[in-house]
This record gives sequence, C-alpha cells and structure tokens, in this order.
Amino acid sequence: MAAKDGAKQKQLLHLVFGGELTDLDKVEFSDLAALDIVGVYPNYARAYDAWKDAAQRTVDDAHMRYFIVHLHRLLDPAETGKSGGERP
Repeated sequence: MAAKDGAKQKQLLHLVFGGELTDLDKVEFSDLAALDIVGVYPNYARAYDAWKDAAQRTVDDAHMRYFIVHLHRLLDPAETGKSGGERP
C-alpha cells in the first residue's frame, strides 16, 4: 500500500474475527468451530472497516461480538507502541 507521498507504508497485519459469546460479561465463545474469521488486513484502517461491517451485520444479536487482533504486535513484540498513531 503506498502512502500519499509515494513511500511504501510498513505492513501491520490485523486479524478480524467474531463469534457468539457465552456471556455478555466475558470473552468466551460458545462454539469455537463456528467463529467467523473475517480476514487479515495490512493496516488498522482496513481492519476497522471490515470489523465495522461485520459488527453492523450482527447488530441485532447481543451475544455476537467481533474483534480486531493486532497480529503485528504478536509477530514482533519489540515494535509494540511504535505503530505511528494507531489505536490500541
């Protein structure tokens, strides 16, 4: 993905997934085999758009939740906090 000035931006992988929770107060899924893996995205902005779309499709189901996982932080823990203004 190219930046506005033509420089290539660093790839920061993000995973978007969701599923039905067993309880609204816990992050515990009722069926791991039924998780909805939305996809892996090269930056937070694209992951957020995918998360928002998936969450809006299931807005009527209070137990359905979608999450964004910062895979780049898991792959390179030394880079945590150095992502250039990205949301936590």
